[in-house]
Amino acid sequence: MKNLKQKGFHLRNPHLGRYDFKSLIKNSKVLKKYIKNSPNGDNTIDFGDEKAVLELNRALLKTYYGIENWNIPMGFLCPPIPGRADYIHHISDLLPKSKKHIKVLDIGTGANCIYPIIGNKSYGWKFIASDIDPISVENAKEIIKKNHLEDSIVIKLQPDKNNFFKGIIDEEYVDLTMCNPPFHSSLKDALSANKQKRDNLNKTRSSNLSEKLNFGGQKAELWCKGGEMLFLKKMAKESLLFSDKVGYFTSLISKGENVKPMEKILKKLGAADTKIIEMVHGNKISRIIAWTFNNNKK
Repeated sequence: MKNLKQKGFHLRNPHLGRYDFKSLIKNSKVLKKYIKNSPNGDNTIDFGDEKAVLELNRALLKTYYGIENWNIPMGFLCPPIPGRADYIHHISDLLPKSKKHIKVLDIGTGANCIYPIIGNKSYGWKFIASDIDPISVENAKEIIKKNHLEDSIVIKLQPDKNNFFKGIIDEEYVDLTMCNPPFHSSLKDALSANKQKRDNLNKTRSSNLSEKLNFGGQKAELWCKGGEMLFLKKMAKESLLFSDKVGYFTSLISKGENVKPMEKILKKLGAADTKIIEMVHGNKISRIIAWTFNNNKK
């Protein structure tokens, strides 16, 4: 087992440093109306304003990844792109440098389909992207179609919410799997975390927390019965059944207290190698857990 720690973004992440709003505005006239001055005089947006965050994402996707058409249904998760890109770049380091024609499974891709877009545009990876929510699946398919990525990204509906790989991985070999699990065990927990996030953002406008989550998010995206730990435990157990079809399984872990229990579970299941990649972005710490059952990965 290896523990790796990196402060700041991965060196290959194009979103190092502050947002270049001057460049972003060139690719998004709509974003310009949401720009305002921060207390120190720099350009910024109100990150508590979901419309502003949506336009920021559109500008980032167009500027850095050539995505012309991207939208999500109202109320769905609008992810922070720099952090999502960091996950992609870190797991790319798990692959043999000589390996070509990489295939990746994104579990719970959501309506936004961010990971497949970044992975494909950054490294040319081909993706299977799955989700249990039909609305998310249809929206992701629409994004892929409008941006002519059908040959690189396949969207699949997971018919059984208790499965991760069953019904999705067929006979093909998958080099990497990735997942951003629902962090919370209930709506109450999600709302509490959302309030703390809003407080951290120093929002000045009032919001009805019972109706709206900061950055959006549906049930399957934010919470599930048993929370993150049970979700990861079930994923680990099912991964053993696909040990010969997957190179590295990976997932984000939001809560630090879940790392050691997961390491113990994977050791008991017979994982040949486990890695914990800790990413420190300012005051935020996030983690990737990666495991394989193969001593000689394809």
